[in-house]
Order: sequence, then structure tokens, then C-alpha cells
Amino acid sequence: MAHNTYIHGTDSAEQERLTLLNRLTNQAFIDFLVLNDARSILEIGSGLGLLAEQIAALVPQSEVWGLEYSPAQLVAAGDHRRPNLHFLQGDAHRLPFQDECFDVVYCRYVLEHVADPVRVLKEVHRVLKPAGKVCLQENNILALVLYPDCPRFAVVWRQFARLQEQLGGDALIGKKLLPLLRTAGFQDIELSIAPEIHHAGAPTFRPWVENRIGTTHAAARRSCKNASWLLKEKLLRQWRNYKCSCNVTTRASSFTGIARQDGKPYAKSDLRRFVHLFNRA
Repeated sequence: MAHNTYIHGTDSAEQERLTLLNRLTNQAFIDFLVLNDARSILEIGSGLGLLAEQIAALVPQSEVWGLEYSPAQLVAAGDHRRPNLHFLQGDAHRLPFQDECFDVVYCRYVLEHVADPVRVLKEVHRVLKPAGKVCLQENNILALVLYPDCPRFAVVWRQFARLQEQLGGDALIGKKLLPLLRTAGFQDIELSIAPEIHHAGAPTFRPWVENRIGTTHAAARRSCKNASWLLKEKLLRQWRNYKCSCNVTTRASSFTGIARQDGKPYAKSDLRRFVHLFNRA
């Protein structure tokens, strides 16, 4: 990951936001993963180590590795220790592993931040065993629907996507997973949509809205010169007030993909979809 492409930053406020995001989203992603009899598992972009720790606890017979670019995140991940869990610093563009050594590689909300997603996926292809699988989840942040509408936040959110593009990332990369995986050499690619639904009265509603606010503030701290529009309290005030509405339904979607390295057909048990409440996109 090129350092300047990461829009969120790694300060304490951002680490707190990421911890909350993990609580909101980890279980659904774990349900999506195809672990089966995997003995060697790699997470790219392990961040604070929360997801990797959960995976390691689920499969104590497996060795779980978490690769993270940021030293600050690795320090925080050091609080999560298990005999079968290992963290190391490294660049996803140049994975520090030998060829064909992992049964499963997964990453979540990582490709949107890297300088060269195809190169990262080619590295994943290289380190996967011949029958290995890669499991991905990536954002298309503009696939977000609010009711009632919040026009001011829509302006902020589009500008956020533009800022990420200026930094070298891609906030819309989720919809591009199919061609990216094909270019990297993967076959038998299975795509699905991963919706999140948060409505007023649901326990996840306020945390989700606060997380969106934290995302924009983190971007402002990360690049305040280019993101002064994010600091306009007039824009963020309406979004903050939005969480106090009593008749709101929100939906945000990301996209997931599973691909086999060797192109062999999936068994039925492998065809698990991360689709809740909606038909397959």
C-alpha cells in the first residue's frame, strides 16, 4: 500500500472508529469466508488485528497471518495474541511469502487504498496454493441510499470519493472486482453484493451514522488542505442531526467476490453468498 493513498489515517480517533466498524461488520464477513479445511490463512491489511483474532479463534488448528503496512496499526494489533496468530509489517504489492503457501487469502476494504490493485491481486495469486481461494470485500461508497434524503451529506460523500481518487485510491472499486480478478489470473469468480441496512430504532443505526461522520472527519485530518470542505460544520451538522430522525431507513452496499486460483469447479458448500434481504445483484 502506498502510504499517501490511505485516506483515513491511523491516529487514535481513527483507530477508535475502526474498532467500532469491526464490531458492526466482522461477523457478516466471517460468515462469508470460505475457510473449510484451510490450514494457512492470510489477511492483507489486518489493521488493528480484530478480524484476524476472531478468525484465529474460530480455526485454532490453522495458522493465521495478518499483514499490515502501518506500524501504528501493528502496535495496536499486538494486544491480540493467540498461539496461531502472527502479525508482520509488509507491502501488499510485494508479499513477503513464498509461492503457493496459503489455502485462503482475504482482504476487506483494502484494494480501495492501494496504488496498484492488479499487482496486489497478482501477488495474492502467487502465494495461493493451486486450489486456494481469495475472498474480497470492497466498497462502492456511492451505492448508498438514505430516506429521508440528506442532500448536504450527498455532497460531502461525493467529495470524499473524489478526494480518495486524488490520493491515488478508488472508493468505487467494489464494482470493478470482476475485471480486476480476471486480469490477475483468477478463474471461477463468484460475485455478490453485501448490503448493510440500518434503520431508526435498530441498535446499529446510531453507531453506523456516527461511523460515517468519523470517516469524513478522518479524511479531513488526513488531508485538511484538500479537504477543507469536509470541515464545514454547516454540512456536517445536518448529517449529525440526521441520526435523530425517527422514521429513517438507510442502506449501504459493498461488493464481495470469491475466486479459485486453479479454476476448478466449486463444491456446493463453497457457493456461500453474502446476501441478506436482497436478491443477488
